[in-house]
Amino acid sequence: MNPILVVAAGGALGSVARYLVGVWATRLFGIGFPWGTLCVNLVGSFVIGLVVELSALRFQLTPETRLFIITGLIGGFTIFSSYALEISAVMQRGNHILAALYAFGSIIAGVGAIFLAILIVRRIYG
Repeated sequence: MNPILVVAAGGALGSVARYLVGVWATRLFGIGFPWGTLCVNLVGSFVIGLVVELSALRFQLTPETRLFIITGLIGGFTIFSSYALEISAVMQRGNHILAALYAFGSIIAGVGAIFLAILIVRRIYG
């Protein structure tokens, strides 16, 4: 099966699930804090940890199944889970400094990139 279609199918389902969790969290908790995003980040990180470890120790997943579940479904639900998994993989290889640089560098550079984009758009159109 075409890997792009496998990822796309999982990603579509994951994205819809993320949207539904966001709607649910907003109705339950209001808009004062991004509860929906926090929920999907934590749940997605937990689930990706379960799937990766179970597939390594207990179940043999086909490459297509891994793409569908990990890259598509969980990745569509929250990309944060992939980020967390990558950090943990670098840490498990014993490179804690590189893991910390990746973790904090991604956050700081990502937020910085958003503010840079805002600044550019405001300079052009504001």
